[in-house]
Order: sequence, then C-alpha cells, then structure tokens
Amino acid sequence: MADVTQQMVKATEYSAVNLMADAGVDARRWNRMPDDATIKKTVAAIEARGIRVILAETAGEALRDVMDLIPEGAEVMNGSSTTLTEIGFDRVLRENPKKWGDYHAVITAESDEKRRHALRRKSVAADYFLSGVQAIAESGEVVGCDKTGSRMGAWPHAAAHLILVSGANKVVPTIDDALQRCREYALPLEDQRARRVYGTPSAIGKYVILAEEVSEGRITLVLVRERLGY
Repeated sequence: MADVTQQMVKATEYSAVNLMADAGVDARRWNRMPDDATIKKTVAAIEARGIRVILAETAGEALRDVMDLIPEGAEVMNGSSTTLTEIGFDRVLRENPKKWGDYHAVITAESDEKRRHALRRKSVAADYFLSGVQAIAESGEVVGCDKTGSRMGAWPHAAAHLILVSGANKVVPTIDDALQRCREYALPLEDQRARRVYGTPSAIGKYVILAEEVSEGRITLVLVRERLGY
C-alpha cells in the first residue's frame, strides 16, 4: 500500500490564518502553543478521565495514527473539521486505501432531503466517528461545540468509537477558559467560514464537555504538537 500520509499540515482556504483578520480574534491569547510540561500535565489529566491520548509530533504522524486506529472495512463518519482537513484526512478518505465504509459519502449522495436527514441522524452512531475539538482544559476536560449538534451528538455515547484530533494550541488553563475559547476564538472563525461557504452566519447551539468516559477504549484523542484548526 502506498503511503498516503506524507503530506504535512497545510493551511487551506479556511484555515485560521486566512480568517483571523476578518474574525477579529485574539490569536496571541487563544492560539498559543503550551510548553512540554503543560502538555505532559494535560495528557495525564485527560487519561485520568478515561480518554486515551496519542501524542503526535506532526500532522503527518497524526494522520498515520488515525489510520492505524480504524480497521480495514470499518464504517466511518466524520464531522466537519478544519483540523481533519489540515492533517490530510479528507484526502485519505477520498483515496480510501483501507476500503472504509464512508458514511458521509452515502449522506451526500442521497437526493431526498428527508432520507438524507435520517441518515445524518443515524451517522452519529457510526462504528468510528472522527471530529476536531474546540478546547482542552489542563484539568483534562475536552470541549466541543457546534451549531446544530451534527458532530456533538456522537461524542457522549452514540459513536462506538470516537476519535478526536486536536492541535496542542487548543490547550487552555481551566474549563472556564475552554468555554471562553469556544465563544471568543472558535466561533468567530467558524462564523467567517460559514459565511463564505454557506452564505449564512454560525452560532453555538450545543456544547459537549467530556469530563469522564466509563467505556474503556471508546474515545481516543490524537493530540498534535502543531497549531491546527480553530
């Protein structure tokens, strides 16, 4: 099998760097990289909450880790995520060397609106659901938010296996900081993306905080030592 993970992290049209000026965000505060001691402390805190952490040095390494986590032929669904796009997951899914069952492709191919909506509801219970995150507290809580809940619905229980990918730039000191990061950084950037892609504004309609996972091995966080996503 050819190695399809060689492409390193690459800014896309909708990466944060291309939206920051219009979004008016404080990147100096909300897009900082933590030092090694903080990363080590945070990883330990996350794992103490029942979430497995794989620490990747680069986006290319993170993509290989993600591919290794999903067995050949598995049913896969992913939420919209700039982080996943930046590590190259969209490209791998298109090439699909492991012959995954791409739930997202099934949904987008459905022309009937009601059936498409029903498929989207079922997709949160996919065998493997992938998503980015919006913030991680040093105390170990992992925070996600979106407008409709199409991604967040998989997080608490529905997905058999939840694979989260995040840049270490999303680590903040406290859970209060994590929620503030969602409002003051992730939302303005996503709002800019939504206006450009869909022609409509975004909003935070749902928050999910992963504070404890009791099902061993269900959730894996691939934490990358690079600035990724919002």
